[in-house]
Amino acid sequence: MKTTKLMKGAALGALLAASAQVAPALAQDSVYFANNAYRTGPFSGSGIPIGDGMRDYITMINERDGGVNGVKIVYEECETGYDTKKSIECYEQAKSKNTILYSPWSTGATLAAIPRAHIDKIPILSMAYGLSASADGTNFPWVFIPPFTYWDGASLMVKHMAAELGGMDKLKGKKLGLIHLDAPFGKEPIPVLENLAKKYGFELKIYPVAAADMQNQGSLWLSIRRDRPDYLYNQGWGAMNPTAVKEAIKNNFPINKLVGVWWAGGDDDARAGGPEAKGYKSLNLNAAGTNFPAIQDIQKYVVEKGKSLAAKEKVGENLYNRGVYNSMLVVEAMRNAQKLTGKKVINAEDMRRGLESLNITAARLKEIGMEGFATPTTISCTDHSGHSKAYVAEWDGTKWTKPGDWLEPLKDEVRPLIEANAKDYVEKATGWPKRTEPCEKSS
Repeated sequence: MKTTKLMKGAALGALLAASAQVAPALAQDSVYFANNAYRTGPFSGSGIPIGDGMRDYITMINERDGGVNGVKIVYEECETGYDTKKSIECYEQAKSKNTILYSPWSTGATLAAIPRAHIDKIPILSMAYGLSASADGTNFPWVFIPPFTYWDGASLMVKHMAAELGGMDKLKGKKLGLIHLDAPFGKEPIPVLENLAKKYGFELKIYPVAAADMQNQGSLWLSIRRDRPDYLYNQGWGAMNPTAVKEAIKNNFPINKLVGVWWAGGDDDARAGGPEAKGYKSLNLNAAGTNFPAIQDIQKYVVEKGKSLAAKEKVGENLYNRGVYNSMLVVEAMRNAQKLTGKKVINAEDMRRGLESLNITAARLKEIGMEGFATPTTISCTDHSGHSKAYVAEWDGTKWTKPGDWLEPLKDEVRPLIEANAKDYVEKATGWPKRTEPCEKSS
């Protein structure tokens, strides 16, 4: 048993070391892109499929197209184990290698990097995670958080709850519970949920889960049984998610009233509950499955050639496709930066311009083999998120399905909060640099 594990570990290490995407030096026709990863530790169940999807899409672009307009992307992971202190080391490493972009992959890591990035002029892409207030491009010109924020997600949860109850007016007197990781990521939805609870008259119950207790939620679920919430929203990650699904079933909580944030929608999260997990829901920003030309090209150019770390059956799963979506944003922003600057080999400042004027239309999604995979997203000078649409995915017992339409977040509720909190952040930050970068217009 021990020998087998060692052999598997050695094989994985060899493949990582031999990867054409990781190189100690850059060729003249390449750019460097650093990504934080956590393939180890209690969050690895979520981190591995996302990392695989990101890596495979970049590899596919390099293998199929020879890179972006002939410029290959040298992709390198820095293992953090979801540790914020380690993420700072990874940030400094990425900066020393002239990364065109920093990809933190945790809200804690994003918060730690934001002050540094504005001084170092390195764009941060915190795709649907991080500091919601950073969607204000006027105050955060170097941070991008497409296609939406955690505050958008919280508003979508309330909108979904209202739709099932028969309208926003039916929220009055109802009870919504928030299960959240007791960390910056987990606490992000609270301000919006508190505001909406006050406005619509529902009661909000909050259930924090310490990282050490992610797999030991028994006492928390005793509180849930006592409080009897009508719905539960799970702002969970890593080992917390499958545990929440199992505990809901064990405590006879209606599984179709448990809705996860998009990071609680992993296939393994739902599988953990067995047949009784059928009906579990999660907000989602991308489609699952392999019925998309872009995913099929990953299979052809990467997986079938032995250049992927993912097991073949994992390709197309929800979080794998989430990683693909993230890398698609990187590639499209790089392509846009090349167009704006007339340069093939861009730098971090060029990449910021490409991100700020990113306009991924329905036509463009079709061109790149992602029609129906996601909705259009547009970034602007003042709006670094886009506040795009999501849908409520449902687990059918074996896979994630899309039973309903794409939904818009409650932008009128979210945007004023973003602007107020962005202003507050800047006022409290010592020596925060005032924006001097000219606005880019979406093409």
